[in-house]
Amino acid sequence: MDAAPDTPVPEEALRRTWLPGPLVRALALLLLVAVVASGVASAWLMSRTSEPQAVRRILDQDGGEVEMLARMLSSKIEQNLKLLATVADGVTPAVLNSTPKLRTWLLQGRQVGRVFDSVVVLKVNGASGLRLQGDRVESVAAISGAEQEVLQRVRANGKPMVSGVLGDTAAQAQLLLALPVLDDAGGVTAVVVGALRLQSQSLLPPALALPVRDDTRFVVFSRDGIILSHPDPARVLGPLRDEPELGGLFMRNGAVRSPVVPGKVVLADGSVVGWAVVGLPQWVVVRVNHSPALLQPLVAAEQRAWWLAGAGMALVALLGLGALWWLMHPLTLLRQRARAVLAGEHPASVPWSEQRRALANGEVDDVVRVFGRLVQLRRQQLRNALVLSRHLDAVLEQVPLGIALTRAQRIELVSGEACRLLGYDTSAQLVGRDLLQLVSSAPDGADVLERVRADFAAHGSFHGELPLARSDGATFWARVQGAAVRLDGPIEGVVWVLEDGSAEREARLQHDWERWNDTLTFLPNRAALERRLQLLLSERVGRGARANATLFPEAGALLHIDIDHFTLINELAGHASGDDVLRHLARLLQAQVRQMGWVARLGGDEFAVVLPGANVHRATALADQLRRVVAGWEPTYHGRSFSMSLSIGLVMLMHDAAVADVLSRADMACYVAKRAGRNRVEVKAVDAAQPGASPAATMDAASSSSA
Repeated sequence: MDAAPDTPVPEEALRRTWLPGPLVRALALLLLVAVVASGVASAWLMSRTSEPQAVRRILDQDGGEVEMLARMLSSKIEQNLKLLATVADGVTPAVLNSTPKLRTWLLQGRQVGRVFDSVVVLKVNGASGLRLQGDRVESVAAISGAEQEVLQRVRANGKPMVSGVLGDTAAQAQLLLALPVLDDAGGVTAVVVGALRLQSQSLLPPALALPVRDDTRFVVFSRDGIILSHPDPARVLGPLRDEPELGGLFMRNGAVRSPVVPGKVVLADGSVVGWAVVGLPQWVVVRVNHSPALLQPLVAAEQRAWWLAGAGMALVALLGLGALWWLMHPLTLLRQRARAVLAGEHPASVPWSEQRRALANGEVDDVVRVFGRLVQLRRQQLRNALVLSRHLDAVLEQVPLGIALTRAQRIELVSGEACRLLGYDTSAQLVGRDLLQLVSSAPDGADVLERVRADFAAHGSFHGELPLARSDGATFWARVQGAAVRLDGPIEGVVWVLEDGSAEREARLQHDWERWNDTLTFLPNRAALERRLQLLLSERVGRGARANATLFPEAGALLHIDIDHFTLINELAGHASGDDVLRHLARLLQAQVRQMGWVARLGGDEFAVVLPGANVHRATALADQLRRVVAGWEPTYHGRSFSMSLSIGLVMLMHDAAVADVLSRADMACYVAKRAGRNRVEVKAVDAAQPGASPAATMDAASSSSA
């Protein structure tokens, strides 16, 4: 029943009602993390995409400017070569062979002399000629080594060429431009050589290397690694290997790696390098931009974006937390009611007059009603469990068997008979103890414990005798059966059944016990079986009830049992494992036949079951039950499981029948079951022996029951 709406709410409960619970706090933290993560990810993606775009624009811009400068230098060299061509075009063979005419021709080309420092016309044959320098023309008595090299190269190639840089200082540095003078046959008759200062307006003026910005610089170097133009005049004619960024980019193993096509690259320190090649001299024009400085405006913009993103995230987080608090307030109220449930109080007893508007007609109120129902079910289950526990205690107290339930080897339940067997007054003295520790106090307790573990590993259960220690320290032998308890899953515990086996053990110590019992399985042997069968078959006759034998000819049933493919276990797992199978099968048969008859071992893997007074239907049903139980048993040895099955021959016992005939017929019925496919029951009937009749004539086939 619900509490009255006007029931006052404790002040502490009301104060705690407005505090968010762990779930609400977790949701708030998740919201904050989501907002921060999304904001940071968005800003990071923007910065990661904007910076490469800016670098790409710088690369494109650098590439265009560098190529334009390279084309301009190429154009200057072409113009200078054209000026030299005006001189070379007028040097005919007649002019070349006449010194006065050559002098006159050079004086007419004074404008070429104003561009070049000097112009020399050298004859190929005599290595002599005239030099125009300013307005003067003078004979060349001897040519320099550089001019001699140029003369030889032009004569060999027959093409214009540009020499390397000559001179030791930037002010003295010169460049030689050479054109061949060809005769009518295409042979080189003379060479026109023009000397041009490196840092001149016609070639590389100093202003060319001045940077437009402090974060950029232009550098021109030759194919042999000599710097021709640099913002720092002291670096002109210096080696390229000493130039930051460029030495490692354009040099390999001390040699210049001169590019042949324009290109651009971003270095590891963020610098952007673009280059282009000047055509004829194969110079390289390089522009170096320090991208961090170029990207400084972008970095500042990114910083502002980060501040704006942070402010936006804070605003969104505050709005989200407010919405979350408003949406989750009913859940906070539910938390208080759930605390009452955990405290054992029915939810309806929690006052909520001021909370009804928040909870009424909502999902949370439905959950509260479910809580109330769950509490009622819980209380009912507790009452049922208490009643069941009392019934179980009564059963365990009155049952004439020693029963114990263990979980993780610890005793949880124990019957009164088990307490009496172990010498304890109450079950409380045994609950919580390790059942197998009661064995360890015996002299051979360690071996016994190992055998118990081995049986559980091989068969999933244990049947045998254990020396248990009583509370007074004495030891008694108990027949113990242990079976695992499974509740639709893994093993939940073990149920143990204890019976006093001291009398049976004492009987085995008698001197004639081995005469009538099998020492491996402790079952009666074949001799005991024949003796007891003889008594059973002649029981009514001996009592003077031969007339009743006519009305009730059946004295019971005999099962001849053979294990199918038993030799495989001996071959694959060893004879010790085979003996263990025989012992376990003996206990298994005894457990199934206990209320109807008794079991004997005939020898090897053959057993017999005698069912006194059983009719054919009951005996057949029991035989088929034995076959099914064994078929579901899979012992495990050395990590390998073995499938088990039985072939069973069944004969009905008739009064006054011969024991040998009965055993022979049962053996034949078992043989027929094996021939028919094994894992089956074959049934035969045995009639009472007639005078003079052979055993074969007194026995007829009845029916067979397959697996």
